[in-house]
Amino acid sequence: MKQIILTIGLFLWALSSSAQTIPTPQQTISEDGTSVNIYNFASLAEFIKNPPQGTTYVINFWATWCGPCVKELPHFEALQEDYTDKNVKVLLVSLDFEMHWKTKLLSFLEKKDLKSEVLVLDQSSVDEWIEQVDKDCDGALPATLILNKNNRAFYPQEFEDNELEETVNKFLESIK
Repeated sequence: MKQIILTIGLFLWALSSSAQTIPTPQQTISEDGTSVNIYNFASLAEFIKNPPQGTTYVINFWATWCGPCVKELPHFEALQEDYTDKNVKVLLVSLDFEMHWKTKLLSFLEKKDLKSEVLVLDQSSVDEWIEQVDKDCDGALPATLILNKNNRAFYPQEFEDNELEETVNKFLESIK
């Protein structure tokens, strides 16, 4: 009997641990088999203020029209692939303009075949939300927020070579 209760308990814990941690999107757009979820900042604000326990999130703000953003995307993709077992999750938050979502963004995502989760931020005014990301956020791209339940750090910069991995490793070390 104890074994059955323990097994059911572990199953329920595993189920709740794998539950979706990002809020429900306000809409999803699709084109030729590629889709992306659209969020307004209010739907992400609580997540950023109070991320789920047990995972470190690397949230990169980028856009297809930003050369340095596109240049650093492979670093985020490698991080997502190499750090999944360390409870690190990469979220790529696109700040592309609405008029380019179906044309430029979706074709970019299809061409690059990104494995990290990509979200689109539907932003009516950057001034309404940038300081909620971090007091040092000025809206310039690229920018990255690394956070978990206990810590957060904001990096208003492009990451070069192994710099992203080194930064994440220091962040993870600081929370042990």
